[in-house]
Amino acid sequence: MLKQISHLIKSNRPSETVYAHCDGPCGVYDPSSIRVAAEAVVSMTKKILALEVPSAGDAKAMAAYQNTVARYVAIKEEQAHLAKTEMLVLWTDYFKPVHLEKYPDLHDTFWKATKLCSACKVEVSETHAAELMEAVEKIHNIFWSTKGRDVSWYTAS
Repeated sequence: MLKQISHLIKSNRPSETVYAHCDGPCGVYDPSSIRVAAEAVVSMTKKILALEVPSAGDAKAMAAYQNTVARYVAIKEEQAHLAKTEMLVLWTDYFKPVHLEKYPDLHDTFWKATKLCSACKVEVSETHAAELMEAVEKIHNIFWSTKGRDVSWYTAS
């Protein structure tokens, strides 16, 4: 009987699916996902700026151009948002007061880096994309230093 009541409650009020990384003490953190997303932002920014606008009379070429721009912008937006999300998780879940003692500019570093993610979404700026990569490299270096490990910075592109 209890199973029937439980089933009835669950079927009438299903719970929402919840995703998180991580409010449990998993201890699995790595800034590499931030780097990959930031590199995609850089790549898409360069690709957008390199596109040549077709002549106004070529409707087919203009449609292809607009489609390509839309795709590149969508990827740039998605990856900038992903980089920001990954930064926020690292900032709020991994770093502790002891890290702030060693890196007093930690909060400012993350705050500025997340603002750069927003700037990369708002604009198509190689300058901001490059600044984002510099900020991600700084975060990478701080993070691995707190782990007592020397992990080389590299980029995939």
